Amino acid sequence: MAEERICELYPEHEIRCPVHICIGQEAVASGVCANLTKDDYLMSNHRSHGHYLAKGGSIKAMFAELYGKASGCSGGKGGSMHLVDLSANILGTTPIVAGSIPVAVGTAFGSSIKKENRISVVFFGDAATEEGVFCESLNFAALKKLPIIFVCENNLYSVYSPLSVRQPKGRDNLALVRAYGIRGAMGDGNDVTEVYKLAKEAAAYVRKGRGPYYLQFNTYRWKEHCGPNYDNDLGYRTENEFLAWRKRCPVNRFEKELIRGKVIDAQKMGALKQEIREEIEDAVSFAKSSSFPRPEDLKSYIYA
Repeated sequence: MAEERICELYPEHEIRCPVHICIGQEAVASGVCANLTKDDYLMSNHRSHGHYLAKGGSIKAMFAELYGKASGCSGGKGGSMHLVDLSANILGTTPIVAGSIPVAVGTAFGSSIKKENRISVVFFGDAATEEGVFCESLNFAALKKLPIIFVCENNLYSVYSPLSVRQPKGRDNLALVRAYGIRGAMGDGNDVTEVYKLAKEAAAYVRKGRGPYYLQFNTYRWKEHCGPNYDNDLGYRTENEFLAWRKRCPVNRFEKELIRGKVIDAQKMGALKQEIREEIEDAVSFAKSSSFPRPEDLKSYIYA
């Protein structure tokens, strides 16, 4: 719902940073983060709104950052792809493919040295597994038995390139990970319950000091690679493929599951949605009414 509001607001041209929307991929963020504590560290990539919100990041600070305001989570200087909330131990996100993976390994190494009872979780796309630093990070994490969970969101595309033109046929990331002695699992990234259960098993394993864990979830982004619109007209994916994945909407599936299981009824679900709607509008109002950074702040937090 927060991202749907971003898509509605974007044409107003007040949000000037690029936005990478994760509508369609919500189950991964929510299912994994539901197993994390406030003390656990999180790092992510360019498509990070879901991870940030699911871990407990301030929605007001996120919207203010999108609007380039001083009250934003990165002081209005980072935009959508640079989200951070230290109060929730969200240490940062970066658009550099695979760039956050070794940094998260570093935080896990620090936790190991300090004997802290916390784990690090890093989210990345399937294209990140093609980068050399991915394998280097796996090797070091396995060697030191670090408390880290690697979470790969495989949405089948890197910008407009499908897996078939980027990775050899038959490549198995799970086998690759296991070759380093790391335990791993794959699951349906559009099933909240399945994601939650696999992440719960991974978190329990890592917290016992048994080393890193790798999770890969197949999912699908609905919107264009970058922006608030749909881009099926470009021809890199078919309309039939898109519609097939849209039918597997993780939010609708889980809502029906909750109502069918009598965990919540339709009336309470409606009230919950209204509560969320109000929280989002409060964040939008906060962002729009906040001040822009001062000119004298231009060079703050820049290091030579």
